[in-house]
Amino acid sequence: MNGYSDIYALLDSWTLHLAAERKSAQTLKTYGDGVRAFLRWCEATGTAPTLDRPTVNAFVSALLDSGAEPATGRSRQLAVRRFSAWLAEEGETDNDELVGLKPPKLDVKVINELDDDQLRALIKACGGKDFRDRRDEALVRLMIETGARAGEVVAMAVADVDLRAGAAVIRKGKGGNGRTVPFGAQTGRAIDRYLRLRRSHQLAATPALWLGDRGKGFSYDGLYVALKGRAERAGIDGFHPHRMRHTAASRWLAAGGSEGGLMAVAGWTRRDMLDRYTRASSERRAVEEARRLNLGDL
Repeated sequence: MNGYSDIYALLDSWTLHLAAERKSAQTLKTYGDGVRAFLRWCEATGTAPTLDRPTVNAFVSALLDSGAEPATGRSRQLAVRRFSAWLAEEGETDNDELVGLKPPKLDVKVINELDDDQLRALIKACGGKDFRDRRDEALVRLMIETGARAGEVVAMAVADVDLRAGAAVIRKGKGGNGRTVPFGAQTGRAIDRYLRLRRSHQLAATPALWLGDRGKGFSYDGLYVALKGRAERAGIDGFHPHRMRHTAASRWLAAGGSEGGLMAVAGWTRRDMLDRYTRASSERRAVEEARRLNLGDL
């Protein structure tokens, strides 16, 4: 590779390669954004777009110095590392000079879960009988109960929901792993109410489960805007759909659910993901456990 044009051309080929590996649309976007951000930095600074450690480290340092979150720096660096590895595998470069390059250290952020009062307020904010009300209540209840990722929920098809069995199939899970998630009667009722209104939608014949209003489809951005608006109506500050996944994990354990069961339902294959998602509530559970043990009663 001798310049920007070579890398941009190979970036298109890499995207095709990732798509053939059934990487999600979000993964394709994240990786592409990372490499393009690297190339923009090289052009802006007059740096040769060389995929070696000094150059990539300088790129990440510049990102962090400009105020980017460590998670953003980590994501951008990962994209460039994966691209470099692919170039070596395909014989486009002699070797991968980024092998073993350590990612920037992440700050440990605590994401506060929603408490029961906030959850009730969020559901109440979806009150109503029109299409959007029914859809948004079904979304909220499903995500709160199952802990499914927003992207997984958006990708669901009508055929993925079995109301009689009280279960939904997540076919496009992270890493390409599918799973089945159970839900209870109230969530089932909310989904049923939505599906009955969905029958009169202009796109009712399409397979996608969730549809937008005014004859439109429904994307992640649509879900974010819809639920953000409901949260504002409920008086919930700092809302993000991802808080619902953290909340679902915390509520599962607080109710006495097993860690293994939670990992299966949430689609986690590593224990550290469980710890990450329940960090905010672990201290509270430890305090409650200590009080039950009453070890100071001597």
